[in-house]
Formats: sequence, C-alpha cells, structure tokens
Amino acid sequence: MFDFSTPADPIELFEEWFAHAGANGIPMPEAVALATSTPDGHPSVRMVLLKEVDARGFVFFTNYTSRKAKEVDANPHAALCFHWTELERQVRVTGTVHRIGATESDAYFQSRPRGSRIGAWASRQSTPLSDRGVLEAKVAEVEERFGEGHIPLPPFWGGYRIEPATIEFWQGRTDRLHDRCVYHRSEGGWRIERLYP
Repeated sequence: MFDFSTPADPIELFEEWFAHAGANGIPMPEAVALATSTPDGHPSVRMVLLKEVDARGFVFFTNYTSRKAKEVDANPHAALCFHWTELERQVRVTGTVHRIGATESDAYFQSRPRGSRIGAWASRQSTPLSDRGVLEAKVAEVEERFGEGHIPLPPFWGGYRIEPATIEFWQGRTDRLHDRCVYHRSEGGWRIERLYP
C-alpha cells in the first residue's frame, strides 16, 4: 500500500497535495522548476509560478520573447518539478506545451498588481540589459503612456499550458524507502504504476 491515496485522476491528487502544502505553511507552494530544451537537446531550467491547474493541465505565464517561451515554441515538450521539503513530497510532470488563448491570458494579466502589469510592458525578458537605469527609464515611459488608465495585455506576453503525459508523486519514507507513484496518460484515462525508490 502507498502511504497516500491513489485516485483514478492524478489532478485530484495533485490538488490535494497542493492544498495540503499551502495549509501547512509551505512558502509559495506554487513555485515550480520548469525544464525546457532547444530542438537539438540543450536543456535549461528555472523557477516559475503555477497560476492554474485543472483537467487540461498546468499553466504558467511569461514574455513570449523569453528563453523559455522560445524553447517551448520550438520544442513543445517540458517538465515541472514541485518540491515541498518540509512535507518530504515531490511532484514531477512531463508533457506537451501549448499557448493559451489571449482572452484567458488577459483575465490573468488584469488580476496582477498594476506595477507587475507595467513591468510586463517594460521588460524585454531574457535579452541583454546594459544597466538598470535603462529598465527604470522604460518603466517610467510605460507609466506615462498608460497613466492611471487601463493597461492592456501586451501582445508579447501570455500563458502556456503543460498538458501532462505523466505525473509522478514522491513521498519520503524512513530509510530512503520512499513511495513513488506515476500516472501515465492513455486513451482510456490514466494508468497507475508504482516505482522502486
């Protein structure tokens, strides 16, 4: 037996673990490592924030000119790794990546603090910056452009959804005899498999 339940739907289990992490004081349980790679196999990884999860997959947002966006646009395969140290829990996700629609991206963009919306317009994410003064001048320019009015969704910014092919749950146990359970997506739903620690 696993020391955690294994429902037929892994999203249900993820939501249970995610809520448990938040309820137990884990700082920023939505922080997740996102791994991408170029078409010729050069990997990169960085922390992003999970902003939505449902039956369709896991959503994060970024500038479409960023390195991660360029990599997933060219090679739409990615992996996520959540690690909640205090709970000895980890969740790994692999799958394909797709841009979400502008309407959905705008709904999230408008929920961000005004400063973050201005920052999205001002930043040319992942491109060289000669000094911070250039960025600050760009922020001032954007603030003047929009004033106190509506800040629209930038055409170069939005969300991506990772549609999971596998989701693995890892629970730490004594003597490093951990529990590992991986869900594999199939035409009929999800197949569950146990792994050696």
